[in-house]
Amino acid sequence: MSSEVIVITGMSGAGRSTVAHTMEDLSWYVVDNLPPSLLANLCDMAGATTPKIAVVIDVRGREFFGTLNGALSEIADRGISRRVLFVDASDDVLVRRFESTRRPHPLQGSERILDGIAKERDRLREVRSIADVIIDSSSLNIHQLEKKIASLFASGEDADLRVNILSFGYKYGIPIDADLVMDCRFIANPHWIPELRPLTGLDKPVSSKVLDNSNVQDFLEKYQSLFETMATGFFQEGRKYLTLAVGCTGGKHRSVAVAEELARRLNERSVAGENKIEATAVHRDLGREL
Repeated sequence: MSSEVIVITGMSGAGRSTVAHTMEDLSWYVVDNLPPSLLANLCDMAGATTPKIAVVIDVRGREFFGTLNGALSEIADRGISRRVLFVDASDDVLVRRFESTRRPHPLQGSERILDGIAKERDRLREVRSIADVIIDSSSLNIHQLEKKIASLFASGEDADLRVNILSFGYKYGIPIDADLVMDCRFIANPHWIPELRPLTGLDKPVSSKVLDNSNVQDFLEKYQSLFETMATGFFQEGRKYLTLAVGCTGGKHRSVAVAEELARRLNERSVAGENKIEATAVHRDLGREL
């Protein structure tokens, strides 16, 4: 098995610790706050016995940006796959999280929490721009974040491309970590059918209502074909992870049913395909409605 290194970084309060703990539970060897200059040494010491390494790097490392790119290039030259995972959240969510824990932001000093967040965003701008995976935890609780990380890193070690198909509701905002966005609001909304309203897209009556429509099936077939064409390029570019966001109004009926169906189709396709795709459906806003 070839070695792989994941660099976990991102905003304080966005969930780096949760990501690190989840990776550890998934049998990754996790090192917290390692200076980037020691990445290559860590890989040498780990050797073939520890092929999956996750390293947490954040603002506590202070002047690490100047050495991070060099360290990533060095381990790439050794044939080691390396990815950068950036965990983010909106400013207002970060402020609420710091206030709820009554802990100061590491960069705020004598200023406001929001000032510390602004300084950190500026300091992390460069590393965010080179991230392979960006996860927005603004609307995720700790269990949902754990599930999202597991969907990307738990299984499918032989997969050439791991696709996280994320259903969402437009009224709660488009996920900022989406690489592609599919709009399902052209489909008739089961919300307006009284007996289907309390159900979700995971329930068979709703799923059948959404999918048993000729234009929906045609849409899915054409989108799948388009995605597979794009996937060829992703394989060639070495992309390992991708988030495909599927949206409807509230993220309860149509997007959930379509996300589940698209994940099923892509997983079936990968069985016979030359390159393996592993798709997992995750539902961001399911159960969020009042």
